[in-house]
Amino acid sequence: MKGKNLEGIKFRRQEPFGDYIVDFVSFEKRLVIEIDGGQHAEEERDTDIQRDAWLNSQGFRVLRFWNNEVLQNLEGVLETIRVNCLRHPPLTPPIKGGEREGD
Repeated sequence: MKGKNLEGIKFRRQEPFGDYIVDFVSFEKRLVIEIDGGQHAEEERDTDIQRDAWLNSQGFRVLRFWNNEVLQNLEGVLETIRVNCLRHPPLTPPIKGGEREGD
């Protein structure tokens, strides 16, 4: 990610979102990226589950990575993010004349 940008997709860093502050977010792709330290393994696990559920309810996918994963495998982390950014839901066919064919 260069300049908070990946493949032309802009991410905001440390963005207030509801009652939370997310590490990175792309509103365009509806994707939140969280980079977690060791405290998230036990102490903040329940909080992270609630936070992820709320973000999902707002229509966002959440990707979580460990700090050491980012430091030791940055290319792999960026590839995972890139693949998730390129994933699109199937498009609904256009409706002709305001009605679906056969209606």
